[in-house]
Amino acid sequence: MRFQLVPETQTALVLLRRRASLPCSRIKTRWLGVGKLGVRRSSGLTRSISEGHRHVPLLGMTIPEHFHTMAEKYADHRAVTSVPAIRNVNKSLLGYEVHWNPRTLTYRELDSISNILAHSLRAQGVQKGDRVAVSLGNCWEFAALTYAVYKLGAILVPLNPQFNAEQVTAALNHLEVKLLIINAMTDLAYKPGQGRSNIPLLKTIVPDLTTGTIKSPTVKSLEKVIVVDNSKTHFPSPPKISEYPSLTAFDTIWLHDAKHIDPIIPDSPLSPSETINIQFTSGTTSHPKAAMLTHENILNNGHLIAQRMGLDPSDRIICPPPLFHCFGCILGYMACATTGAEIMFPSPAFDPAATIVMAHKEKATGLYGVATMFVSMFEELANPKHRKNYLRPVYENLQEGEKAFPLLKKGIAAGSSVPQSLMYKIYATFGLEDLVICYGMTETSPVSCMTTPDDPFEKRTSTVGRVMPHTTVKIVDPENKGRILPIGEKGELAAAGYLVMKGYWGDEGRTNEVRVAERDEDGQERVWMYSGDEASMDEEGYVAITGRIKDLIIRGGENIHPLEIENCLFQHEYVAEVSVVGVPCDRHGESVGAFVIAHEGVGVEMEGMESDKDVGEEGKKVLTAEMVREWVRSRLSAHLVPKHVWFVREYPKTASGKIQKFKLRDMAKRWLLEAEERKQQQ
Repeated sequence: MRFQLVPETQTALVLLRRRASLPCSRIKTRWLGVGKLGVRRSSGLTRSISEGHRHVPLLGMTIPEHFHTMAEKYADHRAVTSVPAIRNVNKSLLGYEVHWNPRTLTYRELDSISNILAHSLRAQGVQKGDRVAVSLGNCWEFAALTYAVYKLGAILVPLNPQFNAEQVTAALNHLEVKLLIINAMTDLAYKPGQGRSNIPLLKTIVPDLTTGTIKSPTVKSLEKVIVVDNSKTHFPSPPKISEYPSLTAFDTIWLHDAKHIDPIIPDSPLSPSETINIQFTSGTTSHPKAAMLTHENILNNGHLIAQRMGLDPSDRIICPPPLFHCFGCILGYMACATTGAEIMFPSPAFDPAATIVMAHKEKATGLYGVATMFVSMFEELANPKHRKNYLRPVYENLQEGEKAFPLLKKGIAAGSSVPQSLMYKIYATFGLEDLVICYGMTETSPVSCMTTPDDPFEKRTSTVGRVMPHTTVKIVDPENKGRILPIGEKGELAAAGYLVMKGYWGDEGRTNEVRVAERDEDGQERVWMYSGDEASMDEEGYVAITGRIKDLIIRGGENIHPLEIENCLFQHEYVAEVSVVGVPCDRHGESVGAFVIAHEGVGVEMEGMESDKDVGEEGKKVLTAEMVREWVRSRLSAHLVPKHVWFVREYPKTASGKIQKFKLRDMAKRWLLEAEERKQQQ
């Protein structure tokens, strides 16, 4: 495969080549036994199965027990910093004004506040084992509530704040939730200050909010609704919580004047094997499921991630991915909390400008994100108007030659595949030379494979690294899962170890489809979690994700991997984002369809009437469907050239940033059908 390097890519390569040439001891130890970041240096594998080292034991305690030790050791270290919004709506001008009002908690304060909240939740009737649903953005309240729920031995159920009333009702019913904690306003990604009032949603669940009690005809288990009033950062504001006696204001359970309070004692002793968190899978498929994760799952995964990426107590990590998702709560929050590092939330929902400003103002050492988040930040930085407005705090006092983000070095890119070209640009723009890639799924707590800062650069940009400690991964024939494939062949990835979920709540059938107990060749029984992801493994144990098994395009009997085409198109200077799916085709069974988002300021020329004619703006730069095809044709095989090209403004995504390809396939079918109907009418 050939790629042409844009100037930013060339700059990044020079930077990394210089770094690779340094007499660094950690590079020297790359191929010696177990590296300093705990990676078993595999070599000479003949089958696609690899086992992580076990020379460091797993943490055998509960999350509250571990947090107690960290709160004592790092009492005065900053633990959590969150910002309500930096682009608040000016209610008189109906425009944006820039604010910066962070709230910071030390480890001691976080421990104390979570104790206060735990006592308050118990007073609200929460007991060990009860499910507590939390529908909040990234904020200190969510951070403190997480430990409060864990200390009680209750089960945290993080909900996507953008769920509608039907989705919330279904989730609460499925888990028989007793208590719901929700924001007055749901913050919207990319639209700070323009939230959605949750009062109509709550009235759908509890029609009469004036009685002073919670009586829901649709959610019988629900007993309490606590509302966090975040209306000051939104316009228009919702009605005051005091107007609805059935709702409990968060401020009433948060004792502002309490400086010290005794730790909570759960109803019965906690065990590391108990379910403590139920995560709804992110929704890249059409049917999210409720994965049950334990203390052991979450605590150890966060701890091992932190070890492999080299986190330490001096780190200040910016985490835009949401806390209701494993990326935010485990790769972010738990990884930081197990090392004494600080996690920082730049906005309740993703705001690229807020993320950039926080990286500068708070002197961050690390930055997390999925591919779409990094792309949005690049667009923000490239807009001269935003440099004078939202990004003014970054550039107004910057001296010539001074870096805007001098301390940024560490980071994680995860959640979806990261094209190699995007990795180059991340290095060049933010200087994240120790950026690592994490791979996993909600059902594996979530990370099973990960790169390290010491891995060869080509491995860090073309693979998801190697197996994590205390974990085994294998690649099998999707049609015969008992057959482990030879090195280099593509098949389905499966993982086993401490990290495998207990199952899907109330869904034994779907649990048994993916969580399978098998006896190894040596007679040992393991529980394997089958991912549905297509992958390959090389002789050193590096794993490359080539797509979803269901996303594979089969054109005339040939297997086409969307990621290969996406990676190619991502390098076009006019293309901001691209997603490729299989489209029904009478002749070949399936053909290639590309959904393209052009960079801001680039006009697009539509083919027929297959999508919005209005997409893009006219200008000197114009991107056409034929230009897209020619770009692929000149770099890849002819059968990979997209037959269909649609220009769109945005993709259907999960709140964590993953593109929902099943929805793109539905859009493609609909647009092709409409185009055929128009053709017949002419």
